[in-house]
Amino acid sequence: MVPVQLSIGYFLQGHFHLIFAANPGGGPSKTFPMRTPIYQLDAFAGRLFGGNPAAVMPMDRFRDDPTLQALAAENNLAETAFLVPEGRDYHLRWFTPTTEVPLCGHATLASAAVVMERLEPGRTQVIFHSASGPLSIVRKDRGYVMDFPARPSTLVATPPALATALGVACLEVHADGYNYLALLGSAQAVRDLDPDFAAIARLDRGGVIVTAEGDGDYDFVSRFFAPAKGIAEDPVTGSAHCALAPYWARRLKKTAFRAHQASRRGGDVVCRLVGDRVQLEGSCIFYLEGQVEL
Repeated sequence: MVPVQLSIGYFLQGHFHLIFAANPGGGPSKTFPMRTPIYQLDAFAGRLFGGNPAAVMPMDRFRDDPTLQALAAENNLAETAFLVPEGRDYHLRWFTPTTEVPLCGHATLASAAVVMERLEPGRTQVIFHSASGPLSIVRKDRGYVMDFPARPSTLVATPPALATALGVACLEVHADGYNYLALLGSAQAVRDLDPDFAAIARLDRGGVIVTAEGDGDYDFVSRFFAPAKGIAEDPVTGSAHCALAPYWARRLKKTAFRAHQASRRGGDVVCRLVGDRVQLEGSCIFYLEGQVEL
């Protein structure tokens, strides 16, 4: 019989623990795969199969970037969030199937739900340290409230390539360091839009937000396209609302909004502009829980 060295991992209170059984014979040892938890949730959703799906993978430490990117590509969702404990807080990173991004709202919302409903049940607040600074999330009766940096935009001349890619007339176009924001004539025009994704991918911004004043119960509606990041259309986009909230605050002369992202799945976001921060409120539905072998 060949002696084996066995590594066993388990997850408790947000920390991955390793127990090593020594190889008393000193002979050849076998390396077993390490398992890390994975959760899939529908974020900004009031029902299963609505909102925006995200994967959340808690780890004891971040693996190398190629491994994280490969995991995100394998999950093949708009975003995979990787969580690592940092004292009482967590360090959070987000990857699309093709690249790491500096901010993601729906995967942050999903990560908060995983921490407060699975890793540390009963916890009511968590801080995630990220490329966009510390992000505070608080549990509320109807979901979670996230505190994000606002993304103010400035008016620009409509780029001809953008108008061609969208295939509709834009009333005006704004830009920030990440995306274009195009105002359309009506909520129905936003819903009916059928853009050229290949043309959008060639623009000099990572994504395009289209928006219009809302109808019915909504102050505004929007859609978001980021094919250059591996996301043709994102179902519900928290980071886009960090630009939409200050934009619509200027137009509507108010600071609190009920917004709808009019993708096929659809999702509702409650937004509040508070100084240079945007509060986004939404809820999550757990869909899948399991383990991944690394």
